[in-house]
Amino acid sequence: MNKLTSRVALIALAASALTPLAPAFAQVDDDAGAQTERRFGPVVVTAQRREQNLVDVPLSVSAFDGDLLAKLGVADITEVAKISPNVTLEVSRGTNSTLTAFIRGVGQQDPVAGFEAGVGIYVDDVYLNRPQSAVLDVFDVERIEVLRGPQGTLYGRNTIGGAVKYVTRSLANEPALKVRAAVGSYGQKEVVVSASTPLSDTFRVGGAIATLNRDGYGENIITGQDNYNKDVLSSRVSAEWDVNPDFQIRLSGDYTKDDSNARQGHRLIPDQFAPFTYPVLGSEYDTRAGLNVVKQESEAYGGSLVAEYTVSDTITLKNILAYREDESTSPIDFDSLPEADLDVPAIYANDQMSEEFQILYSGDRLNGIVGV
Repeated sequence: MNKLTSRVALIALAASALTPLAPAFAQVDDDAGAQTERRFGPVVVTAQRREQNLVDVPLSVSAFDGDLLAKLGVADITEVAKISPNVTLEVSRGTNSTLTAFIRGVGQQDPVAGFEAGVGIYVDDVYLNRPQSAVLDVFDVERIEVLRGPQGTLYGRNTIGGAVKYVTRSLANEPALKVRAAVGSYGQKEVVVSASTPLSDTFRVGGAIATLNRDGYGENIITGQDNYNKDVLSSRVSAEWDVNPDFQIRLSGDYTKDDSNARQGHRLIPDQFAPFTYPVLGSEYDTRAGLNVVKQESEAYGGSLVAEYTVSDTITLKNILAYREDESTSPIDFDSLPEADLDVPAIYANDQMSEEFQILYSGDRLNGIVGV
């Protein structure tokens, strides 16, 4: 009886302690409700090749809109991995523009042109079939989506680890101009200008240009060059035409030139071969790489024509025609030593023409896509 009485007393005490808090939970003013709506509003993604609210997508997807990425200071696509679980996006050895991508441990270890990637990289639904020039700077972007796990059903055979979708910002129906400038440590100087304007009720044009510069975090002791610096010029142009309410066409093009110095490595152990036994450098950003027979440079450009026609409330036709080309030279000094022993001046040239036609069906109980 004593134990039962004690339990009843404790329950009564807990209930009386919680009673004053009940009205506080029940009272939600309009401002708080509006704030909640803004914070947890719908996030529209195209992970399943159609626009959906993120919470309705039965996939493991992370989506980040452009405003959030800007607030977080995300400079390029590799930094998306810091805010997306089970994802590794890194700049490949000796380069500034070649991407090494892994999702859930699946990807492409050796970023050479002869190997197909395990993670698909898409820019406005255009597949980038080579890792060169795939380190995309984040500016004037609508959102970035990361799809974890195999995506071969909707995205093709080269997405066994997953896919990363880079979606550029669409053009507004009113004139818009946006300028962003940044000055920081290590001589950082960045300027991004984007603008768009409608030329008629159905036709809009726009573009963006970015110049991104920064001194190196370290130094190449042998050549005297900065190591891990940045010298990038990138631009985009686009035009959108609403032929009629059911038929839209978008033409876009982009160009990127990267003249940053080669990113050479840092040795974790001293040199083991006589007569020179170089000790480990004090900074992990410093290097003794002696390969200087070629200059690090990367140039990439391309364009796409996307046409979308709504046949009915349930059927949509979409065609994606694209061409891309890139050339890059990457001096890779594998042992990070002055001797010319494990030096590879890697030179790549890629050309890509792609054509994709899709038939999308969206009904009350069934959704599907057929494409070639």
